[in-house]
Amino acid sequence: MAKDRNQNEDYGGPLRRLMLGVLVLGLLGLFLLWRIDSPRVEQLRAAVIDKVVPNLDWAMAPVTGTVNLLRDFQSYQRIFEQNQELRRELQQMQSWKEAALQLEQENARLLDLNNVRLDPRLTYVTGVVSADSGSPFRQSVLLNVGARDGIVDGWAAMDGLGVVGRISGVGASSSRVILLTDTSSRIPVTVQPSGQRALILGDNTIAPPIDFLEDAARVRPGDRVITSGDGGVFPSGLLVGRVAADPGGRLRLRMAADYERLEFLRVLRNHASPGIDTPGNLIVPPGMLPAPPEEEAADG
Repeated sequence: MAKDRNQNEDYGGPLRRLMLGVLVLGLLGLFLLWRIDSPRVEQLRAAVIDKVVPNLDWAMAPVTGTVNLLRDFQSYQRIFEQNQELRRELQQMQSWKEAALQLEQENARLLDLNNVRLDPRLTYVTGVVSADSGSPFRQSVLLNVGARDGIVDGWAAMDGLGVVGRISGVGASSSRVILLTDTSSRIPVTVQPSGQRALILGDNTIAPPIDFLEDAARVRPGDRVITSGDGGVFPSGLLVGRVAADPGGRLRLRMAADYERLEFLRVLRNHASPGIDTPGNLIVPPGMLPAPPEEEAADG
């Protein structure tokens, strides 16, 4: 048995060397043949390619799949990098937004300190919030200014940033301010820059809804909301807040006024708005009111 093993080894070594030499000579001949620039050789190369390459599709399938997988991985990697970049940009935009809001509030406070008025006809009386009578059913505060200070029902009340509410009830030395969040509050406003008219409807929440928009599709979150002056309820051009959207998609108002720290309020004197002296003026014009009984007896 040992002799047979030695004989196999004696024949195996030269046979491997012979096959290796034949393979090298064949590859060298194929290389030389492939390098020959001749029409016949070109036809031979084309015939070999037509015969061999289609039969190698099964062998190329793993290579093709691997290449496609690498391309998909590179594509996913680029998408991931773009997503990370967009997240960083969004964080930067949020920080810029917060900085802009802080600057807006600071500017409003500076305007308040310098007594800057956009409309010179509007003067104001500053009062201290002496009591907060807010409840689940009524949102109002009391001021320490009243009739002796010239306060009139219906005048607008503001803090240093935006509209807070309106005067509803005046005493000799105090007055009540109904906040915009109260359910009885209805404020006509204009949404900028689209110029859409709407109403702010109080619902006892810090973000009352914006309703009765002419074209809601033209209004976007972040748009500025100011008083429109319609109906003579408020002077026009007073900042109320900005548009926001709740999770349900309904447009709401993000108040400009700081409702958590209402310490001082300015009551705007608006002598241009018509006053209501008698209940009859709510129904018919003054010229059409029935004459009192004494005047009718004198005429008779």
